[in-house]
Amino acid sequence: MALRQTMNLSQNLVITPQLQQAIKLLQMSRLELESAVHAELEENPILEEAADLKEEDLIRTKEAAAELENKEVEQNSEASQDPQKQDEFEWESYLDANQKPPPSGMAGSEEIMNYENLISTSQTLHEYLHWQVKMSGFSELEEQIADVLISYIDDDGYLKTPLTQIAEEEKFDIADVEDTLSLIHDFDPPGVGARDLKECLLIQAKHLEEDTQDLVYLINHHIKDLEKKNFEAISKALNKDIREIAEICKIIYTMEPKPGRAYVVNDTQYVTPDVYVYKVGDDYVVSLNEDGLPRLKISNFYKNMLSGGTTKKEEQVYIQEKLKSAVWLIKSIHQRQRTIYKVSESIVKHQREFFEKGPGFLKPMVLRDIANDIGMHESTVSRVTTAKYVHTPQGIYELKYFFNSGISSSDGDALASESVKLKIKDMVARENTKNPLSDQKIAEILSKEGIQIARRTVAKYREMLKILPSSQRKKFF
Repeated sequence: MALRQTMNLSQNLVITPQLQQAIKLLQMSRLELESAVHAELEENPILEEAADLKEEDLIRTKEAAAELENKEVEQNSEASQDPQKQDEFEWESYLDANQKPPPSGMAGSEEIMNYENLISTSQTLHEYLHWQVKMSGFSELEEQIADVLISYIDDDGYLKTPLTQIAEEEKFDIADVEDTLSLIHDFDPPGVGARDLKECLLIQAKHLEEDTQDLVYLINHHIKDLEKKNFEAISKALNKDIREIAEICKIIYTMEPKPGRAYVVNDTQYVTPDVYVYKVGDDYVVSLNEDGLPRLKISNFYKNMLSGGTTKKEEQVYIQEKLKSAVWLIKSIHQRQRTIYKVSESIVKHQREFFEKGPGFLKPMVLRDIANDIGMHESTVSRVTTAKYVHTPQGIYELKYFFNSGISSSDGDALASESVKLKIKDMVARENTKNPLSDQKIAEILSKEGIQIARRTVAKYREMLKILPSSQRKKFF
């Protein structure tokens, strides 16, 4: 056994903090990026937001970046690169990107969403029910119990917690709780406070002014057949003509199985496109949406402090670190925007028919197609297309929408799976509702059109489109 020293030459992939930041920013959505930038603006005194970037701002930031890189080269004795070639960042294009207005004729008033026309307040189901309690002349005890019961009602309008549990937890008499619930059953919307679907439909039947004896019997004894539209079984059980059964069922199908659905608050998230695609003549032009993104620059005050030589060593280290962070953030954001632009431009090139004719002409395309075209890795393209949106002449789409697998056709060309979904959706929309198309029949029709697709694939696409099976789409009247 002996001790000896050896030298080994090896290569390791090291992800620097700067590279980690660039990757993180790349996969952020627009809203997340804006939040991250504003957070950095609050923490970093070196970084400032400018209404308009000027030439002197560009020069100051460029000098700060060059100064940092020169120091890094000096500290790294093994560096063999030329310091003059260290900065490959295109500062001029960074300035241009923040100053260049959108092409003329491309940002008309019709492109601007008026949010004042979209934002409104709506009353929730629980607010509406509490208001009805106040208007119903309840006793003090009834009002207390009603308010408690309403708090247990879910967004669909159902009370699924057992009354015995509510009475025990809230220290009420079970008889009082049951009596108060029967009063809530008279509230609007009809069926609210029901404990299951059967009770919900029975409550709504009670509100009908006509004879509901047969209707109530169907709800009580044939709820499963009603769900499956098995009119033959109901007709046989009641010994009545199927047309008469269909008329009774027609009333039941007009009832609301989820009475609280109309009062669900819709937390709509409005999408702001990251990219605009416009048609100019015979070509399509890609334009980045820079609105709302802060324009960043290096503070002249802190830059002068660093170069003045009057600051303490601890202060210089602090300023140096914040300066480095600011420069890297500016670089990373600009690189992110350029990457989004390249990917979008390549997508437009590959999917020109989509932009011309619509979703039905979407071509099969995978990440590798775009990665090879722009000379980037597939993982980079994947990050760029996540939570990024493009405004096109056909509407607003997520960049990931354009990537989909292909279905082989008889003419040798592949058809995008999204186009096949649209064909299935169109076929179902035009079908005879009294004799709806089964999954097998849809597969056979598509096969005649030259699209080779299995029945199970049709079923999968139908479920993705939220289309019911043929047995549940069938209408008898």
